[in-house]
Amino acid sequence: MVVRTRFAPSPTGYMHIGNLRTALYEYLIAKSNGGQFILRIEDTDQKRFVEGATDIIYNTLKTVGMNWDEGPDIGGNFGPYIQSERLPLYQQYAHKLVELGGAHYCFCSKNEADEQKDEEANIKFKDPCKLIGLEEAKKRVAEGEPFVIRQTINKKGKSIFHDVVYGDIEIDYDELDEGVLLKSDGFPTYNFANVIDDHLMQISHVVRGNEYISSTPKYNLIYEAFGWTPPTYVHVAQVMKDAQHKLSKRNGDASFQDLVAKGFLPQAILNYIALLGWNPGTEQEIFSLDQLKQTFDANRLNKSPAIFDIAKLKWMNGCYIRALDFDSFHKLACLEYDSFLTREVNRVALSKVLQPRIETLKDIAQVAYFIEQRPNFSEDLFINKKMKTDVTIARQAIQLALPALAALNDWSNEAIFNCLKDVAAQHELKNGQVLFPVRIALTGLETTPGGASEIAEVLGKSETLSRLEMC
Repeated sequence: MVVRTRFAPSPTGYMHIGNLRTALYEYLIAKSNGGQFILRIEDTDQKRFVEGATDIIYNTLKTVGMNWDEGPDIGGNFGPYIQSERLPLYQQYAHKLVELGGAHYCFCSKNEADEQKDEEANIKFKDPCKLIGLEEAKKRVAEGEPFVIRQTINKKGKSIFHDVVYGDIEIDYDELDEGVLLKSDGFPTYNFANVIDDHLMQISHVVRGNEYISSTPKYNLIYEAFGWTPPTYVHVAQVMKDAQHKLSKRNGDASFQDLVAKGFLPQAILNYIALLGWNPGTEQEIFSLDQLKQTFDANRLNKSPAIFDIAKLKWMNGCYIRALDFDSFHKLACLEYDSFLTREVNRVALSKVLQPRIETLKDIAQVAYFIEQRPNFSEDLFINKKMKTDVTIARQAIQLALPALAALNDWSNEAIFNCLKDVAAQHELKNGQVLFPVRIALTGLETTPGGASEIAEVLGKSETLSRLEMC
């Protein structure tokens, strides 16, 4: 069997982390089995359509390296790949399903249907219109009476189906309502369109959230009525904000675009969400996309909900930042420098200082803000028992360092460090008694992203001397 999976998002404005994780699992199932990954745009709910959202979907998948084999922009043998362009197909199959007994014409208004069901009491809608004879119903349709096509559920007992994650599942047919398949405007509902498309596009594996488990018997009834074989189901547990709340953009939780804007690297995000519900079976946590394709096994997906831990994502992002080659990091860092730096500094030196020490790109502005603002600090910062410094010793060390640094021609980290060490040795001071006060004087901060010589190299000779002279 050729493995074919599909990612079928609705263009509603942003890429939710849960949606991206679904896309990733579908991609990995296909690629780990030498199959094809298909992109399909499910835009039949026109009320939720957001202009430009389709481009967000394209750009997100391309950014993380999840290229599709078939889709709206590149075509394929099973198009169109945008649902609104497939309306005649859905209408054809909906009327055919009526003929097969799997659906019926319903003439009830929405209000009439809503009045007959009670979600709290778990009373599902059983449509009285299915009792209308087929020929009579066709006649009413031909006469122009408004209608929808609803699924017909006459089975009793339990629907039994298998899921890769949850095993064999049983759901009583009495728990299913006879939902709308084709709306009065000729547009299909999700529950119908995805079945038709998955069959016609020869999708072998369907990955979706476990909230759709309860609807699966309805899908299977449609497959059964047409005489089609259902796909392999892979229902995944939800991504949670905490033990009680789902991760939701409506609640201010980050989308993929939000995380990138907050300084997270796309590949780190992808790596992290792969582990939100999947266990590789080893202690390894850092995976490239190619490694995931070689390692992924859907049988290791977890049944339990996954908690989105921003601290763990920051840790992982830091690993990715440190693994970048310097030129790549420096290029990214310069984009951040442009957003807040007005003072001339040694940007290359600054990148060398920051790369081992930050977790997100947005940390750059927070960590390096002292560059823009000359320090105004309490002299109490000079007091340090570990370094054996006080205000007097600190002022003395700075005054001794000034002429030595002014005479220095090589303004590199190594040369500056050796110069300050020599000052300490010549005046019988410990290294820390010189380096520590100089660092405080240059930054005005107790904690800094680098040592005295590193920061001096970043600031440049003129700015360094100027700041020391102020003390």
